[in-house]
Amino acid sequence: MKALAKVLFVGFLLFGLSTSLIAADPILLGVPTSLKLLEGYESYRAVILAVEEINAKGGVTIGNEKRLFKVESLDIRDGEPGVPVSEALLGIEKIILHKKVYATLVGNFRSEALLAAMDIYSKYKVINIGSIPMSPKFQEKVLSNPEKYKYSFRVCLEATGLSRYMSGLMKLIGKDFGYNKVFIATQDVLWATATGSMMEKWYKDNGWTVLGFEKYPTGASDFSAALMKAKSDGAQLILVVFDMPTSGILVKQWRSMKIPALMAGYNGPLMGSKAWKTFGEDIEDSLNIIEDIGPIPVRAYPPATKFYNAYTKRWKESPQAGHGVGASYDAVYMLAAAIEKAGTLDPDKVSAAIAETDMTGVVGRLRFDKGHQLIYGEDPKTGGLGVWFQWKKGERVIVYPESVADGKIDKPVWH
Repeated sequence: MKALAKVLFVGFLLFGLSTSLIAADPILLGVPTSLKLLEGYESYRAVILAVEEINAKGGVTIGNEKRLFKVESLDIRDGEPGVPVSEALLGIEKIILHKKVYATLVGNFRSEALLAAMDIYSKYKVINIGSIPMSPKFQEKVLSNPEKYKYSFRVCLEATGLSRYMSGLMKLIGKDFGYNKVFIATQDVLWATATGSMMEKWYKDNGWTVLGFEKYPTGASDFSAALMKAKSDGAQLILVVFDMPTSGILVKQWRSMKIPALMAGYNGPLMGSKAWKTFGEDIEDSLNIIEDIGPIPVRAYPPATKFYNAYTKRWKESPQAGHGVGASYDAVYMLAAAIEKAGTLDPDKVSAAIAETDMTGVVGRLRFDKGHQLIYGEDPKTGGLGVWFQWKKGERVIVYPESVADGKIDKPVWH
């Protein structure tokens, strides 16, 4: 009887333990972003992929307990034309208060909305790891009050880092082709105009002639006037900075008008492998930057290629965005590691652990600066990585930086 009693006691103990593990509430992760836009829904998919992988291994360990992640999404539409910042902020509060999310990922599309939302995250002590807005004003705000804004982090490339990648490519183009005349065209949103302005200064400081600087509202679809000016003034390079769906028309007009200048920059619709099917030879020889790797296989850095293949297998299509996708995937693993390191869900302790992150991710080595911005560089072994590629006969060939390059830059075929 004593032996039977011991067996029953152990059985009830194990049953109780397994029941508590199964019954433990999942940790809710919110993804409030512009879900109808490419970067938004692909970043959301990347979060889902990471959560499924972590949950398949039992979830996150907090002390002696295992907790699963669960994702709640909300389309806050702040990347769409005409949607006010106030509407996006209401969405952020809604997902925090109604869904009771522990942390938010991906987040606002526009920097204007993110900067305002940072106060909401602080108010409710909700960790936010953003992966789309790019204004350097984010770091400035964190540094202005580190204690208040300790819950906000950014894992994507920001505008200052983008300008460094751009200036690096410009040095290479200047060396290889002797170019020194540029025309700048950007979308009229904070991150894009900031990038254009930084590059304008760099060009002038480095002996280039800036022939013009045109800004276009979100949704614009005719760029011919600027292209005609660039052509008549003898531009050798056209720098573009756009993330709106209609900016694909820009490269079609560049091709049809046979502008004798390289086109380089961030042009959202031209990033993914499907762009060739959409635009065909119109995009041949155009140069584009993937701001944070993951949406393009990188032969020299296997973690990026592994993610690319896993995403493609899970969603039955490859990632097409040039920004946010790989970084969003990394954000989930970063949060999981920080929770396990802290041994608690206390947001103060977890945010402190995130700030101390040093791990290998899809975009490269994951480390933050004091402004809670992920550090980017030119080698994935030392920081996050963005890459320049050129369209060549339907393939995206990485041409910069040298640490991962697979080819050299070619001039347009009609040049």
